[in-house]
Amino acid sequence: MKREFIYEALPTRVIFGDGKMAVLPEEIARLGASRALVLSTPPQAIWAQQVAGILGDTCVGVFSEATMHTPVEVTEKAMQYLTDVKADCVVALGGGSTIGLGKAIALRTGLPQIAVPTTYAGSEMTPILGQTENGVKTTLRDAVVLPKTVIYDVSLTLTLPAALSATSGLNAMAHAVEALYAQDRNPIISLMAEEGIAALGQSLPAVVANPQNREARSRAQYGAWLCGICLGSAGMALHHKLCHVLGGTFDLPHAETHAIMLPHTAAYNAPEAPEAMHRAARALKADHVADGLWLLAERVKAPRALKDIGMPESGIDKAVELALKNPYWNPRPLTDKDIRALIRRAWAGEPPQA
Repeated sequence: MKREFIYEALPTRVIFGDGKMAVLPEEIARLGASRALVLSTPPQAIWAQQVAGILGDTCVGVFSEATMHTPVEVTEKAMQYLTDVKADCVVALGGGSTIGLGKAIALRTGLPQIAVPTTYAGSEMTPILGQTENGVKTTLRDAVVLPKTVIYDVSLTLTLPAALSATSGLNAMAHAVEALYAQDRNPIISLMAEEGIAALGQSLPAVVANPQNREARSRAQYGAWLCGICLGSAGMALHHKLCHVLGGTFDLPHAETHAIMLPHTAAYNAPEAPEAMHRAARALKADHVADGLWLLAERVKAPRALKDIGMPESGIDKAVELALKNPYWNPRPLTDKDIRALIRRAWAGEPPQA
């Protein structure tokens, strides 16, 4: 255990339970707002319209063009719509793409936002925003982008496809694995991280086997919540840096990228973070964390090769260059040779190797 640390709890109101979507109108009123703009991705537009129906006159519009990696041009379009309808808050319904758009709007306006997650991404619990402009993804941390309220309603996850449930859950798990060895880790976050990994490790296979299993869905949502807190409270390192580089540069799907990279980044850092990796392995009931993550990905039928989700082999050099461009803390030193080998193994879908 670290003998010196700082722990700062993030001020988000969390409402957890089956059917809790019903409290959305009163939560908007609690924020002192009365003109809500509902956000979603195109595939969830019908769902967003249903939410608008629940809100009635409180909803002044629906913007259903949220896109992964939060492109600046989409945010600008949403900002114009928000101005036109004179919204005084936003409701982000969906996963990381929609919640990212809500954060981008909050950054530019200071308006309060309510996040209603339908995946296990965890972005809703963080003051972190990743934005993409001209093919480059950058991240920032600002308290203003942290959702004021998060509503976790397990019924909203029942239609999440098994494949996306798997990758979204592994994405959430990555937050906790990295939080265990983060430079600013602390005992509270480490407890949450281990519990979050265990909850997802136990529930994801059951969710994939039966997406209508409410008990498994609830357990997965609980794990995702804990992992999201980890992401928002502890600094990140190699894993998240690589995923931002790969996703922003090659327009790769966010959750799938995290799912593929996680066993490899865990293997890379394991020699220099033995206690952290022991805790992660214990949560997975595995002898070695990288093996446990690799086998879990296989069990839930998640993709395990970057080449299978759209990354060209010719992009490896560019990825290595960007990954090493700006120095950042990591428990194990980063070298061109080692990072190149890591990315190449991930691209080819080969098992992780320390």
